[in-house]
Amino acid sequence: MHAQFRTSVRRRRRALGIGSVAAASMLGASSLALADEAQSPALDLSIGYTAGVTGVIDGGISRRGRFLDNLELGLDLDLDKAVGWAGGSAHLLVLNNSGGIPNDDAGTAQGVDNIEVSRARTRLFEAWVQQSFAADSASVRIGLYDLNSEFYANDSAGLLIAPAFGIGSELAATGPNGPSIFPSTALAVRLKWAPREDLYVQAAALNAEAGVLGDPDGIDTSFDSGALLIAEAGWAGSSKLAIGAWRYTREQDDIRDLDAAGDPARRNAHGVYLLAEHPLHARTEGPRRGVAFARLGLSDGATTDFSGGWQAGILIQQVFAGRPDSALSFGANQAWFSDRSRANALDAGTSLRRSEAALELTYADTVGPITLQPDLQYVFNPAGDASIGHAVIAALRISVGF
Repeated sequence: MHAQFRTSVRRRRRALGIGSVAAASMLGASSLALADEAQSPALDLSIGYTAGVTGVIDGGISRRGRFLDNLELGLDLDLDKAVGWAGGSAHLLVLNNSGGIPNDDAGTAQGVDNIEVSRARTRLFEAWVQQSFAADSASVRIGLYDLNSEFYANDSAGLLIAPAFGIGSELAATGPNGPSIFPSTALAVRLKWAPREDLYVQAAALNAEAGVLGDPDGIDTSFDSGALLIAEAGWAGSSKLAIGAWRYTREQDDIRDLDAAGDPARRNAHGVYLLAEHPLHARTEGPRRGVAFARLGLSDGATTDFSGGWQAGILIQQVFAGRPDSALSFGANQAWFSDRSRANALDAGTSLRRSEAALELTYADTVGPITLQPDLQYVFNPAGDASIGHAVIAALRISVGF
């Protein structure tokens, strides 16, 4: 069950500014004006690498550790500075993922490591162009786009590595091959409007068939599987409160019901979600600043194994006064299996529990460009299967960014 689910990676990046002369040599001197030294460069490059070992130390299916890694190369271009395109910008992100599949040992439905992939490969993960309007209060973005970079996302959950904290599983499990999130995105159009600094409305239409350069079938341009439509509105002042809804334009197979011809009945996959964040202290500087987050998502429960779930937790920044980059995070999540999924399991001779739940505790600190992050997870009822013992998963990550 668990191998199909895809989730987004939430990353901390450090941009590497490239001087205007170096940028000109890459893009062509005729198309790039020299930037004033007091201004930010037209071209920013980022390089990040994360490697780690994640393994089951108790319960689950088997006990062992597996190595896995994530390499990312990013490019952000200010098109106004580069070629005089007012309000224009462009973004590229290339990913390479390799290593093992620790969830094969844990046996969970939602996964245990957000850089795990089923097949090692290098791919063009994002490639989009954005046009901003009205003093940046509105924008349109077109291209290969990571849905979870702006939708259904809690920034304060970004330190946690369990995939459920990236995006709700009831959405992550949808679509012909997963929605436009890690590890493969899709062609999309995204519109965003912020009438005030603390208010925003955004909507996107994304190809339902995810695929990028580096995947076996490349980028899908046919839209034969229809589109995923999603919208979110929120208030983001000192706290954040947002609500979103999504729906596929093409009907999908019901996971249980059959039509008169004995084929799977066709249903419209859809869902809603609510998310919130709130600081635990009025101050924005100083040690031990806490932010709490919570999310709830519901879906039709007819086209995937999940009918919904929730995630909640806390992030504490600068845990130690003398360690400005130290951070501690604790999270809890629960995914609810749909009645259809449980009925299918019963037909197959397995009594599926109503949910899978997990706890996660992680700490990270940075010395120079290197970040160390130990992580511990406890998963109750992996995949809802009573024959799989509660799983204890330990991980250690080492990340470097420039």
